Amino acid sequence: AEEAMKRVLVPFLMTELCYEEFFLQLNLLHVPCLNMLISKALGIGIIAGSLMVKLPQIFKIVGAKSAEDLSFNAILLELLAITGTMAYSMANSFPFSAWGEALFLMLQTVTIGFLMHYYTDHTLRGVLFTAVYFAILSLLLSSLIPMSVVTLMQTTNMPAIIFSRLIQAVTNYKNGHTGQLSAITIFLLFAGSLARIFTSVQETGDPLMAVTYVVSSLCNGIIAFQLLYYWNVSSGPTGEDKKKKK
Repeated sequence: AEEAMKRVLVPFLMTELCYEEFFLQLNLLHVPCLNMLISKALGIGIIAGSLMVKLPQIFKIVGAKSAEDLSFNAILLELLAITGTMAYSMANSFPFSAWGEALFLMLQTVTIGFLMHYYTDHTLRGVLFTAVYFAILSLLLSSLIPMSVVTLMQTTNMPAIIFSRLIQAVTNYKNGHTGQLSAITIFLLFAGSLARIFTSVQETGDPLMAVTYVVSSLCNGIIAFQLLYYWNVSSGPTGEDKKKKK
């Protein structure tokens, strides 16, 4: 039983050294190992949550048969940021628990991008967008791309995240509502990016990753605030549109 437990815990939640500290030395207050355990548990929780974080958004689009008020430019910038994180993490051999949610967020974000084309009667354009994206992704994850390019991509994550969220925030402000944005998706993204600040410091020690998640948390916080602010506003015509109609 002890060996089975050890195989589950090491290396998924702790190192061999931490296993000995906790279960052999009974040193349950070993701070570095506690930090690692919390970080690993958070990372696994974030990855598990990412499996469904954008599903409410996808279901909302499919249910309404509309991607009204979602910005495709914001989707592209978000994909740039997610792809940069994936490529950078894999190139640096960071543990999957430190970046794994990027894989599932990417798949769901590509799906949203396709649906935005599909529900505006541009299905072929949506298929082309999907095919081109996966071709570029395959190239980035191959050994053909030098590390300097991958690092540059991760560096551009911050402006990409800022612009993607600002585009969506401006769209929401102009419309006077948040349209088909899913509150569950946005709040999960906000909580996940906050938790990632701690896990990136603990598991990667990479300041570029940590700063990226700080910026991401601030930007996701803006959209989360707008969702609360426009909570009782329906996605009908804006006040300006109503005046024009009169």
